[in-house]
Amino acid sequence: MNDDKPKSQAEFFHRAAEKVRTQFPKTPGVYLFQDRAGRVLYIGKAKSLRARVGSYFLKAAAEDPRTGRLVRELHDVDYMDAESEVDALLMEARLIKDIQPKYNRELRDDKSFPYLQITTDEDFPRVEITREPRSHGVKLYGPFTTIGSLRGALQVLQRVFQFRTCSLDIDEEDDRWRWFRPCLLASIQQCTAPCNQRISKGEYRRDIGRLKKFLAGNRRLLLREMKAEMEQAAAALRFEQAARLRDEMAMLESLSLRGELEKHAQPEVFYMDPKKGVADLQQTLRLEMPPRTIEGVDIAHLSGAETVASLVQFIDGMPFKSGYRRYQIREVEGVDDYASIYEVVSRRFGSGEQESLMPDLLLIDGGKGQLKRALQAFVALKIAPPMVLSLAKREEWIYVMQPDGKGVQPEPLKLSRRCYALRLLQYVRDEAHRFAQHYHHLLRSKKTFGDR
Repeated sequence: MNDDKPKSQAEFFHRAAEKVRTQFPKTPGVYLFQDRAGRVLYIGKAKSLRARVGSYFLKAAAEDPRTGRLVRELHDVDYMDAESEVDALLMEARLIKDIQPKYNRELRDDKSFPYLQITTDEDFPRVEITREPRSHGVKLYGPFTTIGSLRGALQVLQRVFQFRTCSLDIDEEDDRWRWFRPCLLASIQQCTAPCNQRISKGEYRRDIGRLKKFLAGNRRLLLREMKAEMEQAAAALRFEQAARLRDEMAMLESLSLRGELEKHAQPEVFYMDPKKGVADLQQTLRLEMPPRTIEGVDIAHLSGAETVASLVQFIDGMPFKSGYRRYQIREVEGVDDYASIYEVVSRRFGSGEQESLMPDLLLIDGGKGQLKRALQAFVALKIAPPMVLSLAKREEWIYVMQPDGKGVQPEPLKLSRRCYALRLLQYVRDEAHRFAQHYHHLLRSKKTFGDR
């Protein structure tokens, strides 16, 4: 008999804690908690395995109702390395689905948790996040534990594989798509724009096939296949295709260096279907096309002296954090929201950016006066504005520009508080306000601690 073998729960616990402290790496991965019989109790992911798993062995974890029972049953812990946070997220979902541990059992209620869904019955499959997966015509991955991390991973992967996330019904044989204006994602090379026939059905489906291999955990195999395809393309003098494959491989190989998922994750709270919000906005404003890209502007003040502004971007009714911007107002003295709006709009749209980066709708936080000043900026720039609105906080009235873009319609829209269009505009407005206040707090902290 081995006298060194732990005999009590406390001894098992301390041995597991020492194992984490001395053997677990400070890199991303998945950890597995096990009971006395070796059954997996819980599976989780971490960007630093040692730090995350080590937190379970602190006094606070034992006293927390959410982790206390798990800690009391813990006899051993193991881990699996991952090459990045994205890989850890996907590995966690696969293991939970296969093993269904006791303390992950809530994930058995599949429709309560998010899935990554790839359509299989379309010419150009789309990739989307859903809590209500379809029963046919799709390939599902998940369920995932948090929708925020999944959204962050989706944005990272979209930079590599450039798939579409929109709800357009694109038919390769329909020539009308040749004249369709792609959204912002095409301009920043996060979508190959099948909606504008910029990629063939076969090429797009090859990209989706690569994405599926990555999601299934076959990164090394995928890289080998892409390298062989790149060499074949170069030998056949298809240099543009070879260069794109080279760039995709480089992005995949450096995925672990692409920053934390929280940087890309979107806000989790959205209390309505964003598609309904976009469709309702189109109908309410009588727009020819759905406002797929929406930008929102808000102003915040620092101690009544410094003024900052935020610009947030939504695509298909959901936040797109890569398009967020911050501005420190430079040309306005004191507190003057009207002049600050004028400066922000002038800087955003007077920077020589391509017309393809123009949003479908611009929302200004404020009333009639703020909207007038925004429109004056477009007149001064000699640029035709997109649809520009303002949303007044107290009454939640919507002020709309005149068709010529040079003035404001005399009467605001007064929509029901339950209207999808209003709720989407409120979401954009509130997110712009949150982002502006965050910048305000950053500057205030720097001022307080003398980091100017």
